[in-house]
Amino acid sequence: SNRRMPTTPAPCLQAIQQNIPCNNNNNSIIMKTAAIILSTLSVASAFAPTQNAASNSALNAAVPRETVLSEPDTTEFGKIWDPLGLAEMGSDETIAWFRHSEVKHGRVAMAAFVGWWAVGAGLRLPGELAYGLSFADIPSKGLEAWDAVPGWGKAQMLLFAGLIEFHDELFYSRRGTHYMRGGTPGKNMVPGLFDPLGLSTGKSAEAKARGRSSEIKNGRLAMIGVAGMWAAATLPGSVPLQPDC
Repeated sequence: SNRRMPTTPAPCLQAIQQNIPCNNNNNSIIMKTAAIILSTLSVASAFAPTQNAASNSALNAAVPRETVLSEPDTTEFGKIWDPLGLAEMGSDETIAWFRHSEVKHGRVAMAAFVGWWAVGAGLRLPGELAYGLSFADIPSKGLEAWDAVPGWGKAQMLLFAGLIEFHDELFYSRRGTHYMRGGTPGKNMVPGLFDPLGLSTGKSAEAKARGRSSEIKNGRLAMIGVAGMWAAATLPGSVPLQPDC
């Protein structure tokens, strides 16, 4: 009477309730197989590659603001000329974006200044600008010359500029390092547009640095010049000693 009745394992009890023949050996094999699979997965996960956020952020970091602000040499002012404190705003990525935008605006301003001067000096291309409008019929004043361009002509100019901007960002992502991720701010990545004549080929790093500084300074001067001519054309007498343009 003191003999204990043998207990039925839980898996076998469930099998008996479902009228399924129980086999302890099969259950043991299943449990061991499951344990082996779980241990294998745990070992594999130990060797799985992990992302290092610190290293990724270091590789994708923008050029430090100190490096960006070191060009161009502003010895004329004795320090960085920044009366509004824009250089203190945002992160290194923000400063890189500021410099990239400044270089682009400077290039556009230089082209606009030369175009404004050429029209005012009477230089004209042969042929027609549009059907029934020859280049010789364009007025000599800058804003009047722009008003004489047909609407579709203005749309083509803006579309062309937009395509350059779009492909610049596209090629930055696919053919080089983005200027907000360590690339050079101001470098145009559209093939054949940044240096079509190959003037920078073979130049040393120091010569390229001097060229970048000169371009930035000339672009700043051109932006001031275009703004002055626009003000003189819009508000007569607003710019001293400025001839009618």
